[in-house]
Amino acid sequence: MRMDEVTVGIDIGTTSVKAVAVDGDGEVLSRVRIPHRVVSTDPGRFEHDPQAAWVDGVMGAWEQVTAGIAGPPVAAVTVSAMVPSMCGVDSAGAPVTPGLLYGDARGRGVGTGAEATDGEAAGFARWLAVRDGVEALWPAQAAANRALCGVAAIDSSTAMAMTPMSDGQGWAPELLDEIGMTSEQFPAIIPGATAIGGRDGALVSAGTIDALGEQLVAPCGDAGDVLVMCGTTLLPWVMTDEWVEIDGLWTFPSARAGIMAVGGASNAGGLFIDRVRALVGDPASEDLLPLDPGDLPVWLPYPRGERTPLHDPDRRAELLDLHVGHTPAHVLMAAYEAAGFVVRHHIDLAGLDAVRIVAVGGGTQSPAWMQALADTTGLAVDVSAEPYSAALGAAYHSRVTAGLEADTSQARRWGRVSHRVEPRAGHAAAAEGRYRRFREGTDR
Repeated sequence: MRMDEVTVGIDIGTTSVKAVAVDGDGEVLSRVRIPHRVVSTDPGRFEHDPQAAWVDGVMGAWEQVTAGIAGPPVAAVTVSAMVPSMCGVDSAGAPVTPGLLYGDARGRGVGTGAEATDGEAAGFARWLAVRDGVEALWPAQAAANRALCGVAAIDSSTAMAMTPMSDGQGWAPELLDEIGMTSEQFPAIIPGATAIGGRDGALVSAGTIDALGEQLVAPCGDAGDVLVMCGTTLLPWVMTDEWVEIDGLWTFPSARAGIMAVGGASNAGGLFIDRVRALVGDPASEDLLPLDPGDLPVWLPYPRGERTPLHDPDRRAELLDLHVGHTPAHVLMAAYEAAGFVVRHHIDLAGLDAVRIVAVGGGTQSPAWMQALADTTGLAVDVSAEPYSAALGAAYHSRVTAGLEADTSQARRWGRVSHRVEPRAGHAAAAEGRYRRFREGTDR
């Protein structure tokens, strides 16, 4: 245990702020989760109270996760967050608008002109710029960094997520002018590992994106691995050693040199599963796994549209083949299975050989979800040992900020597998039939 190399990662998620303090060997010394409310009263609305989630939650997480750390000060802290997000702040940096989140309808272009192709972040900016009292527009990372060290900055990856409003290095002046803002009203863009200030003796980095943090420390990365991030958003990524482009999916270089990630982001994760759980009364986990594998309904898991591969914000969830003998446990197990079908759909579209699944994120704490993932794909699921994986990745990122690592190339050494979940014999044929039903409903 290297107590002189403790770093902290803080992750602003959709439903909570998570933080971990980690020593130089990758051992988690303390962790904390602070829930916050996400407002989604209709399918087009998806927002935070930015003061509660992006400021108070982050500061509370910092104070709690470092409270029991003895010895030298924490070396550095990095905040990761979902993208895109944006709120309006006043001249003192206090939020004066809702914090708009990925998928909120206010990020969609109106009409058929340039506004329809300027991206979600530009849509957010247009809506926020005309709200009363708005002097600047900040993503979640900027609000958190301002609270931690007094500097409202973001890293280049967060900026890149706002293309074409930013190219990752600066802001697009013509687009900002059309929106009615200037670059001075947006955060400074800093390379992510660069320190922008300090907090209680710790350097504060410019930040990172949650999915990048998770990928850094995931115990996978070889061609044939399928990384599945099981959070509020479900993100399946098939790893390959060749560049391929698939209609409906995204391709980008992974955290490992020479390996590409092909996949995307789906609303079929915790966002959908938690909604089903709330509707059916949260059946006990031990009631789900013994269910007859040949007798489950089929969900089309789209409560607020779907991202990849459908790119259809107007899709809605449907429950197929429900009969009078089905119980709340059947309905919830079908929701977990639907999340697995979405992962399989991404794998099938990618057309790449899949060897195993590596599951990360908060959903790994659900045995039913992990078993459904194995049963529906026919692949073994290696479950990450640390459920707060985005925060863990941010903590490794902090090591680069503190000069403890030259770069993030060795981050995978922090990735550890807790256990493996195998597909259950006798479930494959039944799941195959329901997958065909799922695809029929999805493809129509």
